[in-house]
Amino acid sequence: MTYLDKIKESSDFLISKGITNPEIAVVLGTGLGKFLDYLKIEQTIDYADIPNFPVSTVEFHKGKLLFGTIGTKKVIAMQGRFHLYEGYSLQQVTFPIRVLHKLGIKHLLLSNAAGGINKNFKKGDLILIDDHINLQGSSPISGLNSFDYGGIFPDMSAPYDKNINSNLTDEATKLNINLKKGVYASVFGPQLETRAEYRYLGIIGADMVGMSTTPEVIVANQLQLPCAAISVITDECDPDNLQKVNIEEIIAIAGKSDEKLSKLFFETIQKL
Repeated sequence: MTYLDKIKESSDFLISKGITNPEIAVVLGTGLGKFLDYLKIEQTIDYADIPNFPVSTVEFHKGKLLFGTIGTKKVIAMQGRFHLYEGYSLQQVTFPIRVLHKLGIKHLLLSNAAGGINKNFKKGDLILIDDHINLQGSSPISGLNSFDYGGIFPDMSAPYDKNINSNLTDEATKLNINLKKGVYASVFGPQLETRAEYRYLGIIGADMVGMSTTPEVIVANQLQLPCAAISVITDECDPDNLQKVNIEEIIAIAGKSDEKLSKLFFETIQKL
């Protein structure tokens, strides 16, 4: 079965389960899930039940696809995503984005937990990703760079949609949320960075670092699917004052910021 056949099989399965005409998809990152409180859920499907879908192996990624409505919008929420460090390929990591596109979504919102390299970023801050640096060693469209998959040599001069970013910024102001902007660097993981690596990331222009999102954004751009992404800063990565990272603390900090981010996504979706 070809990759295109797998995309079709997965999308056909989801359509058969009543997931039809979705307009917006949201990918929920580590420790983020309160968005589901705003979603009038009509259908919940485990990733394991979707043909060809990878299965999330990270304990704090639930591994469920949910479908419902927010206002008049039909919305898909992915509760958990996939990562290179789980042993998946970049094509597997980004497979769900291609399926969502096949289903007909018009906008994609992504979230993640990230380490703050910019010293002005503090734990719990929400950062609108303005640009990114791909340090994962490859591209998710390598070998899939034909027009069958969305086009050859997709432009990446503005990978994050200006219209969605403008809406997110406007709604953040209305909600009195201090939404900062920054450059996200994606690394392979799963080990966290050394002091020297944090220094390097800062030198090359990264404001925060994580292990996801960038592959999904590259594929979205190949598909000409408007997307935007927000990072929750869960740890401060000052190489001159570096503290040991506690994963449980990272999850707790993400959880505390979850309500703000979820409300922001909720209000923005209604404007798209």
